Amino acid sequence: MSVLDGRLTALRGQAREWAADFRAAALELDRDPGLVADHLDLPGVRCLSTFGVPPAFQVDPPTVGPYRFDGTNGLERAVVLEEFAAGDIGMTLAAPGPSMSGVLVAKLGDQEQQEWFFGRMTAAPTWTCFALTEPERGSDASALSTALREEDGELRLTGAKRYVGNAARARYAAVFARTRPGPLGVTAVLLDTEAEGYHAEPLDSLGIRGAQIGAVTLNGVRVDRDRVLGRHLSPARRGIWASLQVFNELRPSVAALALGIAGAAHAYVREHYAGALGEDRDRIEVLGGRIAATRALVHRAAAAVDATGDGYLASAAKARACALAEETTLAACDLLGPAARLSHPLLDKLVRDARGVEFMEGTRNIQHLNLFQGMRSGRVGA
Repeated sequence: MSVLDGRLTALRGQAREWAADFRAAALELDRDPGLVADHLDLPGVRCLSTFGVPPAFQVDPPTVGPYRFDGTNGLERAVVLEEFAAGDIGMTLAAPGPSMSGVLVAKLGDQEQQEWFFGRMTAAPTWTCFALTEPERGSDASALSTALREEDGELRLTGAKRYVGNAARARYAAVFARTRPGPLGVTAVLLDTEAEGYHAEPLDSLGIRGAQIGAVTLNGVRVDRDRVLGRHLSPARRGIWASLQVFNELRPSVAALALGIAGAAHAYVREHYAGALGEDRDRIEVLGGRIAATRALVHRAAAAVDATGDGYLASAAKARACALAEETTLAACDLLGPAARLSHPLLDKLVRDARGVEFMEGTRNIQHLNLFQGMRSGRVGA
């Protein structure tokens, strides 16, 4: 059963319309991620540039008919991101905006920090990045080695981050670091990436090239004390706790991105193999039914996160949607016959992008472990 009301259904229809622009630019952005700067006037890109800014800081929030949207709850994000990813996940993730950093700032920032960060998001299209993952430690916040230390009366940040979306084009970065050993020693700071000692460069990638995933080196970057997020909170309410809360909130969004890729591949094979008969036709219909069922799961998971902050069901949604994206894109290639990836460049891109989503916000094994914990504790399937 759908959990979408008339307001969200209207949002979904508008996002689908905007996503057509994303599809038209998908292959050129895949070849040259720098071209995103030429698409800042697209309605969908403008929407993403402030999507996630809380109402108190919104200047001109996106509207659809009589409805206003700000992208600060999981269900809104899931609805929009599925449609945008069906257009092109590269453009979706390449767009400027608060993105993951916005969720962190909304959760951890005090009034001044939120005004500082979100004021910049509404003043002009601004890229941000969320730097948690490290070269040897992945996204395990408890194992961070990036250090925030006091030197000569100033806070200095030293370390390295990897696989950070938009790292090289971001003007502001939310960076996780450690102030001391132990789980309470993890904190997050906001950086102006023009600060001395910050260096970021894109990494070669096969999928989701538009996001220009990159590596960051932090060589004694000076951090203003008022840019330490959660400074007004106890250590137990920031750091690892905060990273887990952000991941819980965003997990349905990643599932929606994967679902969008699956939907795009399904629509592609239906268009280019419209005369399918017999087993092939049945196979295409079954894929369509699985996409609809997974959409219902993603929406339920997003609603659960909005209501309780609980991310167990979202782990199920993320794992299933990512598996479905890979299965659907590969099935589309199989149905379109030998050399399909060579003769259908957009389908080839969808195959590469589907594999990329698997590595966003925890792989399938991590999601299965989280889901197991939810089932064991009675939080899922009760």
